Order: sequence, then structure tokens, then C-alpha cells
Amino acid sequence: MLKTLTFAAVHFTVAFTVAYLLTGSLGIASLLAMVEPLCNTVAYFFHEKAWNALGRARRQSRPVAGAGI
Repeated sequence: MLKTLTFAAVHFTVAFTVAYLLTGSLGIASLLAMVEPLCNTVAYFFHEKAWNALGRARRQSRPVAGAGI
């Protein structure tokens, strides 16, 4: 859990810093630092679902060793 929390802190810091450097606005940078990780989390959820579905499809399409003998 500590690794997750430290990664979240790094993620928020990077998002805030990049947004502030691009906009010069503390308000916009703060908003982006909160919204971007949320969007990233949702995108990651769907990415994992697609990745797992692809893995299942690949496993099902592989021929079984010894089949056809």
C-alpha cells in the first residue's frame, strides 16, 4: 500500500508541475492534477479489461499439444 501511495504522490506532483509550467496558473494546475489521474485510472481499468480479453482469446485459439494425433 505504501508503494501505491508514494506513486500517487509522484503522479499528482508531476501532473501539477507540468500543468503549472504550461499554463502558469495554480488553479488550472491544481484542477488538472486532480482530474488527470482520475481519467488515467478509468482508462487503466478499461485497458486491463481489454488486455485480459485479448489474453483469453489468444489462449483459446492456440492448438492443444498432441491434438490431431
